[in-house]
Amino acid sequence: MNKSNPPQLPTPEPSSSSNPITNQRSRKQVSLFFAGASFFALSSVITRRSLVRRYAATLPRFYQPSNRPPATPVNGAMEALEALNIATINVTSFLMMMAGGLLWAFDISSMDDMRRKIRGGLGVDGSGRSESDAEQEFEEWLAGVLQRKEEKRRKKGEAEEVERRNERGRPR
Repeated sequence: MNKSNPPQLPTPEPSSSSNPITNQRSRKQVSLFFAGASFFALSSVITRRSLVRRYAATLPRFYQPSNRPPATPVNGAMEALEALNIATINVTSFLMMMAGGLLWAFDISSMDDMRRKIRGGLGVDGSGRSESDAEQEFEEWLAGVLQRKEEKRRKKGEAEEVERRNERGRPR
């Protein structure tokens, strides 16, 4: 046995470069999702606390007769404003979480990435066509659709005119 030269273990590669889920770009993208999830959890806690507080306000005190109205007066406008604020926070946090998840799933981390993906889906980039060519093709398609619609309207008008004549072909 040679004790002077221990066996060399292979050095593991950094996980950020080998795994596309844990690399720097992916962590940046998923951070919006986790920020939204944290905001959603916080808004859920706020909502629960508000509901418990409202419920506790309706319960009568120990020595209060049960046939009396609650000791705290109800202010409808403030309750409506509080409900609107809580609903807005809940929806905003959920949408933030959903947007972060979708951006991570579609591998979009900047506006340039989104622009490239959308234009690539439209066929403007990558297929050799320019934006003016794409606009021209869209105009031709729209003109064809409108022409077919006009033909249907004209045929329908002729059919209605035939229906307005009597058995002998004379107008009614």
